[in-house]
Amino acid sequence: MLKKIVIIGPESTGKSTLCRQLAEHYETAWCPEFAREFLHTNGTDYTYDDLLTIAKGQLVLEEEYSARLEQQSEPMLEAGGHIPLFIDTDMYVMKVWCEFVFNHCHRYILEQISERNYDLYLLCNIDLPWVKDDLREYPDLHTRTKLYHIYQDILMNQSVPWATISGNDNERLQNAIRAVDAIL
Repeated sequence: MLKKIVIIGPESTGKSTLCRQLAEHYETAWCPEFAREFLHTNGTDYTYDDLLTIAKGQLVLEEEYSARLEQQSEPMLEAGGHIPLFIDTDMYVMKVWCEFVFNHCHRYILEQISERNYDLYLLCNIDLPWVKDDLREYPDLHTRTKLYHIYQDILMNQSVPWATISGNDNERLQNAIRAVDAIL
């Protein structure tokens, strides 16, 4: 069975790095964040409607990675094995982004939240230093803390298991591995 594990949290909390590390550890795949490619291509002056485009692009990317991994792992899956797919961002991230920037969220995103199934969420804490890049918007600790608590509240009010991932790079990876092992 394919196990979908989503890594979420505010920007610059090591989500993509953790996805790469976990995929390497479990010898599997990870689905990158579609928004980075979209913003690099179209610029950072995005609109509310752009967020819907990004959300749809993220879901297409997730489906492509899921199908490819299922096909590659078919013998193991047929034998009852579990293969993790690590996903950098999901519709909860899109919901938070829409509401934080534009004060409302596309109905499509909300519908996808209720329709899609995941096996585990890993919430990356803000205890890593913020690193500037050309796409990041919120370097101040107050905003990062606020966003972290929004994600934490979302995860506490849904039924999928989740874990907070904190510490330095190695501690984060070890904490994540323990959480993933518990569902495999």
